Amino acid sequence: MAWANRQRAGRIPPQRSRPSPPQRGPTACKARPAEPVAKSSPVGVQADISAPRRDVAPARSPMTPVASSVAEPIAGAPPASIPPQVETVPPPAPPPQPALQKPAPKRELRLDLFRGLALWLIFIDHLPANILTWLTIRNYGFSDATEIFIFISGYTAAFVYGRAMRDQGVVVASARIMKRVWQIYVAHVFLFTIFLAEISYVANSFQNPLYTEEMGILDFLKQPDVTIVQALLLRFRPVNMDVLPLYIVLMFFLPPILWMMRRSPDVALALSTFLYAATWQFDLHLTAYPSGVWAFNPYAWQLLFVFGAWCAMGGAQRLSRVLASPITLWVAVAYLLAAFFVTLTWHMPQLFHTLPKWLEQWMYPIDKPNLDVLRFAHFLALAAITVRFLHRDWRGLNSIWLRPLILCGQHSLEIFCLGIFLAFAGYFVLAEIAGGAVMHFFVSLTGIIIMSASAWLFSWYKNAAAKGGSQKTSPDADLAGGDA
Repeated sequence: MAWANRQRAGRIPPQRSRPSPPQRGPTACKARPAEPVAKSSPVGVQADISAPRRDVAPARSPMTPVASSVAEPIAGAPPASIPPQVETVPPPAPPPQPALQKPAPKRELRLDLFRGLALWLIFIDHLPANILTWLTIRNYGFSDATEIFIFISGYTAAFVYGRAMRDQGVVVASARIMKRVWQIYVAHVFLFTIFLAEISYVANSFQNPLYTEEMGILDFLKQPDVTIVQALLLRFRPVNMDVLPLYIVLMFFLPPILWMMRRSPDVALALSTFLYAATWQFDLHLTAYPSGVWAFNPYAWQLLFVFGAWCAMGGAQRLSRVLASPITLWVAVAYLLAAFFVTLTWHMPQLFHTLPKWLEQWMYPIDKPNLDVLRFAHFLALAAITVRFLHRDWRGLNSIWLRPLILCGQHSLEIFCLGIFLAFAGYFVLAEIAGGAVMHFFVSLTGIIIMSASAWLFSWYKNAAAKGGSQKTSPDADLAGGDA
């Protein structure tokens, strides 16, 4: 019997028992054999356990609960007021679930789209006048593609490096900005070197000195040592190479701009507006070599760059109600129509005298180097209408027809440098081979195709490098529409 008890008892784990006080009452001294007890094991298997017989055993009162362990018949059952303590095996822990992550926000393809469009328009505007030139916005209003490029550059830079300054601190973010400034500066020096070599080779090969004069490198051929130093200081720039120096200066002062933006965006924008007004009042400018001033005055164009940064740091959300107002829409449309009529007077002399004299005296000249107020307002009107009707989730952004524009916008620095080379190559073809309308269209279309194919190649290489782990891409840069 003892062997059977040990065998049955081996099927359940040993359980802790607690001593109970001795039984009281008339049945306390009456011995009776222990009865078999049916007990459910913690794992759901039932076992019959028979307590061993003893000569003297405590009598079982009618109020005494049934023993729930092998040790209870020996130590005595607990009183009725205290339920027995039964040790149970806890259920197995569920397997660990992967941490839930927020879905990554969609890339802002509108920034890529319009930056790519700006690069195409800049390339076309750098060519001699042709059929496609009439498709650029400078022929239908006061602003052109430069305003689009600078605004998106400010928006993208603030979006990327503003988050870096929040997450990594001012020092790390400033170091990243300076690294980007160095990359743009190296690209400018490389572009300057190749551009000079290209023009010099063509001028000497075809015995046409007009190339050196029209492209603005005649001073370089006269004093190459001095000119190279001035070029490294961003004071000497051939034709069509004025945008990158402006971008370098604006990015160089981005750390203090972002530092102020993170604390008080409105104060930063107000200071930028004050500097813009002081530029017009006191004629602030940067001198160029050998004479003149910068084609894009950084003291004035910083307003558009800072305004883009202000929009990226929350200003666009604050302006959402203003942009959604029908009054804003009609004011923007009216201004664009008025600007279109003024530009018609530039191309149709018979309409020139329709403008009042006082309006001409107040309006002209529409200064591009100092970012005239009329140009800035024209860009704001275009932006207001674009944001109102072109939503972020527009399905056309995923269209294959807009893919070349988006890819060019995602690699803006490389495509801009390539566009400078292609613009001079197109200028050479039109000057030496043919200058008809068909050739103009062919040169423009060929340049756009080369830019799009190069952007696709850059994108393919970037994706292949990212998959191979040899290149890390900032997620913020992707969200902002390419690198800053």
